Amino acid sequence: MQKARDLLLKSIRRSFLCLSNTAVQMDPSERYCYNPILRWNPQVEDYFLKAYGADHFSRISKALTYPSCYSSIRVNPLKTTSDAVMEKLKEFIKETRNGSLESKISIDSDDCSMVASGLADDVAKTFDEDLQFGPVSKCQIPGLDYVLFVKGSGPHTIDYGYAPDRPPKEVLVSRKCAEAVLRGAQVYVPGVIACSAHVEKGDRVAVSVAVEQPGVDGRWGVGITRGTVLQALESDPYHFERSGLYIGQGTTMLSRAGIFRVPGGIAVDMNNQVFKLPSFNDVLEGEIFLQNLPSIVAAQVLDPQKGERILDMCAAPGGKTTAIAILMKDEGEVVAVDRSHNKVLDIQKRASEMGLKSIMTYKLDATQAVCRIVQSSDMSVDQSSDTLRLPEENLSSTAGGFSADKIYQQTVSNEKANERAYISRAEIRKNMRRMRNGPGRNQCLGSRVESAKGFHPNSFDRVLLDAPCSALGLRPRLFVGEETVESLRSHAKYQRRMLDQAVQLVRPGGVIVYSTSVCRQHPSHCSNANFDLYCM
Repeated sequence: MQKARDLLLKSIRRSFLCLSNTAVQMDPSERYCYNPILRWNPQVEDYFLKAYGADHFSRISKALTYPSCYSSIRVNPLKTTSDAVMEKLKEFIKETRNGSLESKISIDSDDCSMVASGLADDVAKTFDEDLQFGPVSKCQIPGLDYVLFVKGSGPHTIDYGYAPDRPPKEVLVSRKCAEAVLRGAQVYVPGVIACSAHVEKGDRVAVSVAVEQPGVDGRWGVGITRGTVLQALESDPYHFERSGLYIGQGTTMLSRAGIFRVPGGIAVDMNNQVFKLPSFNDVLEGEIFLQNLPSIVAAQVLDPQKGERILDMCAAPGGKTTAIAILMKDEGEVVAVDRSHNKVLDIQKRASEMGLKSIMTYKLDATQAVCRIVQSSDMSVDQSSDTLRLPEENLSSTAGGFSADKIYQQTVSNEKANERAYISRAEIRKNMRRMRNGPGRNQCLGSRVESAKGFHPNSFDRVLLDAPCSALGLRPRLFVGEETVESLRSHAKYQRRMLDQAVQLVRPGGVIVYSTSVCRQHPSHCSNANFDLYCM
């Protein structure tokens, strides 16, 4: 594994060094900008070119690299109102912008560059105009008055302070970190890959993103070891890789040594971004939740009612689950399942933050959501609870020569025999690990998550199925090269298996909302089903 990584790293360095030797001096305005090119698998690209046409597909690819021009926020009406949240958010945005302005003026004053006596007044006037015309607005769709929109802007041109003899200090972040930053987040320590030398706390740095590149074996990889020193010169093998991928400027909250030592926290405070969207991290916790509008609409279409039993089949990270519970006024039962231990913990955390008591979480694969019941002539085994269940008529009469009392006595004696069975030390240690880490693998987050082996057919009033997909429409996207035609087709097969399970779990007259791209072929019994199916 180490040898393969070294070969990949050498090949990438060799290619970039070759480019640096043959290329002319690059214009800083072209290098220090945001102009990404979305790279596709050749077969997938050919497929979409035939489907959309070259011009249309080119515009789609470019649009995918840009974030949405607004952030949608779902208000928790159980704790507050939309009008109250609007006022709080306006005040928060105003304070944040004024704080960024003061920081910018202070830095510019230290650098003796671009200081104007009327700068503060002009920018403050612009902020006031933005607030007057409404950076925060209420959704006008009927029934969604608890949804707020926060307006963003971009792309903006940023002056990174480049000089021929003094390039700016840089921080290189992972692609996923960069996609979050483009949506308004800060740069956190786990997302930093590399950094310039001699970076101290409070330094102004240019932030760029490392996007996967093709390797010698045909696979994609970053090829940059965490902790690499960036030189910001053409001799740097990663110099050309960062061209056109600068997402903004920020102030370091830690020194370079601190960034690669501590496990978490904010590494760079992004106060000058290419796309400016407010960061609402830890703001009005429990009162608001950032969520994409289609996800909010999916819960609204489900139309949950008080007292109902509702299943969210692929619930992580819990946005739709909490939305359903709020629409039910937290009266009823919302069963949220996901096959990942840590993701179930995320659902629990979100439910706790919003103070919701109606949410029950389980670790369960949605393709096996229906429990299997093996029936015989006189008894049935419910595999959802691993318990032996006898028909009610057999409890009051004899079954095969045994009365109900004799069966009970035999069960008790078997339990006592099991208690006397020898338990090895290895089994004791295994059980202790399970108690510490919960069922399944030794998860890094710890805590316990209850597992389920399925639910009875016709046991839910409504089912929400947001099945996993390729997420090609999720914005912003900076890399899609790993998706192949085969992987895209496999998503549809996986989604159909989940839809089959949902059809069995919903009661007659119930509702199923399927909120991912529709399968080409629905189950044959859907056309004559006695429930409502909404596809979004």
